[in-house]
This record gives sequence, structure tokens and C-alpha cells, in this order.
Amino acid sequence: MEDKLIIGGIEFKSRLWVGTGKYKDFEETANALEASGTDVVTVAVRRVNIVDRNSPNLLDYVDPKKYKILPNTAGCYNVEDALRYARLAREAGISDLVKLEVIGDEKTLFPDVCGLLEATEILAKEGFIVLPYTSDDPITARRLVDAGAAAVMPLGAPIGSGLGLRNPYNIKIILETIDLPIIVDAGVGTASDATRAMELGCDAVLINTGIAGAEFPLMMAEAMKYGVLAGRYAYKAGRIPKKLYATASSPIEGML
Repeated sequence: MEDKLIIGGIEFKSRLWVGTGKYKDFEETANALEASGTDVVTVAVRRVNIVDRNSPNLLDYVDPKKYKILPNTAGCYNVEDALRYARLAREAGISDLVKLEVIGDEKTLFPDVCGLLEATEILAKEGFIVLPYTSDDPITARRLVDAGAAAVMPLGAPIGSGLGLRNPYNIKIILETIDLPIIVDAGVGTASDATRAMELGCDAVLINTGIAGAEFPLMMAEAMKYGVLAGRYAYKAGRIPKKLYATASSPIEGML
């Protein structure tokens, strides 16, 4: 069954995208990426060196020929900083892709949606393929589409919380009202969370802490791989409708 994920004219093989923060070292990062089967790696430009080849560099362990590098603006609390780091990554030849984050406050790490909309519009006009990290508000998601986003990345729960999808109903509304790829980002704590997101019809899941913070990250990376695959296959297969009462598995019509 042909089931391609294409964003901004780029084809992605994996629907599990993996972050690179919180691992004990670059070697563990590389091993977890391999175990996950991903081909998309997101990197915080502000926190992890990917632009200075004369210093210890993540790209010495993560081959850009094997993985699509998705720079992100994590840690940016205003539009100016987010624009600066997105442009820095592109000027370094990393990618036109950017996972855009404009964070509202340090305690909740919820997005500043006003700043996010402004930055999305600016970067889209500059030719970036913008993937904004946003709240699970369907109205904001729709406005991000109008601002030029190439995909929308609503949170499942607060960053690093591991709470899973706290409001699957809003995610479902976003899926029904937006004709762009939807990638759940933040809050996935275990494989069943990833499966649930994919069963709703999301196009991909981005996971960092759920893998890096596990007791055995490599094992969890593989579990997430299968969770995403199971959820996608179940969604494409079409589940049976839910019923209040039983229905016999074996029909009795026509039997003597």
C-alpha cells in the first residue's frame, strides 16, 4: 500500500521523527536514532552545535546523507531569536526546513501563539518550509495554515511531560479542518501514546524525551517505531464501529 508523507515537496520515509536532546552523549543519540528507524532528526540550533565544524558536532554522529536534519528554534522566547536561529541553520547549509518554536513562558513551555503566527509568516515569505509547534487549538492551527505553514505540529501534552494525548478531541478537530500534514509534537511518553496519535489520523509523531528519558532509550526507540507503525496501519485499515451490545463473530444465518 503506497502511503507517502510529503511536506513542502520533500518525501519522508518514516512517520516517527526523533529529537536529539537529553541523551547522555552523541553516541547514544546515534544509536537511538538507528533503533527508531527514523529518517528525520530534529536539532535545537540554539543548544546543539551543528554549524561549527571545528567544535564537537552532532553531525559527526548523525549522517545528513542518511537523515533529514530538521533544525528547530527550541529555547527561543521571542520572534527575533526564533528568526535568527532559523536563518543561521539555513545559512550554514543545513536545511530550508525549520521546526518553529516561539515559547511563551519558562514554566509551562507553552507556545506564544501570537509570536508564532508572526514568525511563521515571515519565514514562509523567505522560502522556509515552516513546521510550527503550537497549542492544540484548532483556530490557531487554521491561522498558521493561512500564515504559510507547510505542516502543523500541535502538542499532545506539555513538553517533556510524558502525559500522552490529553485532548485527543481537539487533535481530531484539527485533523478534520486542516488540509495539511499534522504531526503530534510533545507529551508522548510511551509507545501506546504514539499509537493513539497515529490511530486518530495524524501524519507523524515527533518524540524526544519519551525516548531519551526512558530507562533503556534504545529499547524505547524501537518500541516507538512499532507503535507508530501499528497506529498508522490501524488507521489506514479502518477500525470497526463501536457498539454498546455484542455482535456474534460467527454468523448463524443459513445454518441448520
